[in-house]
Amino acid sequence: MPRQLKGVLFDLDGTLIDWSRVSLGWREIEASRLSRVHTYVLHRQQTAAFDVDRLTELYLQRTRAAWDEASTSLRAPHMPNILMSVLDELGVDCGRLSLEEVIRVYDWDAVPGTVVFPDVPPMIETLRARGIKLGIVTNASQPMALRDVELATHGLLDYFPDCRLAAADTGYLKPHPRIFQAALDQMGSSADETLFVGDNPVADIAGAQGVGMRAVHRTTTRATFDDSSAQTEGSLCSFDELPAILDAWYPGWRDGIA
Repeated sequence: MPRQLKGVLFDLDGTLIDWSRVSLGWREIEASRLSRVHTYVLHRQQTAAFDVDRLTELYLQRTRAAWDEASTSLRAPHMPNILMSVLDELGVDCGRLSLEEVIRVYDWDAVPGTVVFPDVPPMIETLRARGIKLGIVTNASQPMALRDVELATHGLLDYFPDCRLAAADTGYLKPHPRIFQAALDQMGSSADETLFVGDNPVADIAGAQGVGMRAVHRTTTRATFDDSSAQTEGSLCSFDELPAILDAWYPGWRDGIA
């Protein structure tokens, strides 16, 4: 009997959100936000001055180190914790600071240049019209509350009421099974009822398959496909190709029955 399709989980960056037009480097992206934190801390505590460039450098160093360690441990870096630890190292009395206020001042939002891939909204509408639950699982060091700000800016937030998970909140990065299982629990669907779509063959595809989900590799260039085939099952260049894959894997999904 064909398996039933109840939900589709998506990776975020490189799958739904296109970063190819971003011209700023990560230091530039972080510098203005850290400058606001620096000003806030000095005003709030009237503490001994510390250099904003030193704050930026230490924060970037600690972030790189956390990601280097995560590459083997799969323990997710946690951006707010990294920032507070750096402030502590610089002599700030973090016990007298409100983490929520520091993060508010940090003011994370969509990075200039990021856009929603144009094939995303029509695909989402097609799935929603069939009653398919939708979710996001991202290997982000920012808690999902911050990534939600980006989703709202890009007009995507309301499309994903059922499941939005960041690695920072679950403690583990894809392909660790715990983050996938947390997403399935939040979706209220089993692995064989849920499809995963992502752009990373290891973190997304192998990770999802490792917990029993079928997975589709999202790429944005057809040059990665075998030239002898217009479409490889399990891979897509445009979300226009997703319905055909679902027809093969979940016959009847268009009627909301399988």
